Amino acid sequence: MSAESDVMVVAGILALLYRITPTVVGEGPEGTATRNYVAEDREGRRWFVKAYPRGTDVEQERQALALGEAARAAGVPVPAVRRTVSGEVVASAGGLSVSVTEYVAGAETAAVPAPSEPLGYTGRREPAQSAAPFLPPHPRGDAPGAAAAREAMVARLEESGELRPGPVREALLALPRQVLMPQAYVRRSAPDETPPHWELLDWTRPGDRDELLERLHSGDSVAIQHDGEPILSRTTGSRRGGAMTAMSSTMGLTADLLQLLNLRAGQRVLDIGTGAGVTAAVACFVCGDAGVVTLDIDPHVTAAARERLSALGYQPTAVTGDGTAGWPDAGPYDRVFVSFAVRRVPTALVEQLAPGGRALMTLGTSSPSWPGLAVIDKRADGTVEAELRAVEFGHRAGAGFDRLFLSASFRKAITTADGWTQRSRLAPPADTAHGMWLALDALYPGLVRHFGAEGLAIGAPECGSWMRVRAAGHRRWDVTTCGPRDIWAEIQDAAARWRAAGEPAAYRLHLDTDDVQRAASRNGALTWQVPDTPGDAR
Repeated sequence: MSAESDVMVVAGILALLYRITPTVVGEGPEGTATRNYVAEDREGRRWFVKAYPRGTDVEQERQALALGEAARAAGVPVPAVRRTVSGEVVASAGGLSVSVTEYVAGAETAAVPAPSEPLGYTGRREPAQSAAPFLPPHPRGDAPGAAAAREAMVARLEESGELRPGPVREALLALPRQVLMPQAYVRRSAPDETPPHWELLDWTRPGDRDELLERLHSGDSVAIQHDGEPILSRTTGSRRGGAMTAMSSTMGLTADLLQLLNLRAGQRVLDIGTGAGVTAAVACFVCGDAGVVTLDIDPHVTAAARERLSALGYQPTAVTGDGTAGWPDAGPYDRVFVSFAVRRVPTALVEQLAPGGRALMTLGTSSPSWPGLAVIDKRADGTVEAELRAVEFGHRAGAGFDRLFLSASFRKAITTADGWTQRSRLAPPADTAHGMWLALDALYPGLVRHFGAEGLAIGAPECGSWMRVRAAGHRRWDVTTCGPRDIWAEIQDAAARWRAAGEPAAYRLHLDTDDVQRAASRNGALTWQVPDTPGDAR
């Protein structure tokens, strides 16, 4: 854990578990086996905080602190121990265990310097009010099994490279997902079986807990709403047909984007597409809940998130409305996060971004296969710089944004049906050439990739065209096509233009004053207009 993230966790522990509202937390003298801090509260009192590393025998520390209390009661001039609100002398949260004593001149802590140069955390002195709860309380139901599941999930994300040390990691370790998602759907039918069969798991039913914990911490997306139903006080059981209308995104995607936002204490955050409230909870944990607004189009999703975030001790502004319009009443925002795909960057969200602010959103087309990530930064002078990055994964389409898909019968045709086959020495573009595939989707819209097929297989559902490419020896490929579109020729054209542009992985995104949005390579050799409606972007 970094020193900066440690400071944030210490500040949260003090505010939540000790009811000390820190205005400054600074590094103290180096300990033999501890990292030490000095905190000053809003009344001007100073506190000496010891943070123990993982593996420390905290029971031994408890005994030592208890002996110190006894010595003080007997008149020995040692600092007074500050106990937590539950009476403990050692508190553990966010991956740290700490003890707190008063700062007393002439005692052992007298050599500690004043925290005139705080590291990473400076509390707001005005107005004098309680600090936001950086760490959640330990709600009922946060069983040891849940904590272990979170640790395992975080470990997998770290191993895959999707999560790094920092405040987002600490938030994911601390936030009990079963409080945010006490119910979740699991599919009991095969992927192509119709109508689909779903079962709603419930944390209050002991028989569901193991499966629910596994589902919530698998890293996969989690379905939380069926056909727009009310979420609070719904009945458990099976559902047939219909569709899932609210999800919690995959943890790898969420963690990666939250880290890219570079959240910091005190920032104002607009979270668009509330879902289960995971992003809002992380923003509250890192930034403090006073400046967080979470917005969803569905009032049932908003109501559920408001109640469950409150159970964690957080009170962000939870509202219902059109996400593309933002929420100007609480703006401007230092960070804007959109958790569903949009066709183009909503102008309102750029307008509500504060100078020095950043907004992130998935920019998508009718195809789900090749998403782009729009990264919008507003400079201190108010000018906007935007980039469209080709990425492997993106968010699902938002409300009213229909996307193409390959039916089971079409997928079978692509992989097994006869067509016109030619032997080619031109290699198909690499799967990792994300910038090329993003350009293909823009220049030749309407294509969907069959990722489960051998080799490269792509279909155009609207006209029934398809193409498959399979290796046929050393630097030889068999290309089979069918239908009115020559998809192989379209791919080769897009690849040639991409190579001429310098094989970019990202494109400049121009947000012109006339509401025209264009993506362009830095050398200008490859460019396209971002359409407002489905259609050819050329």
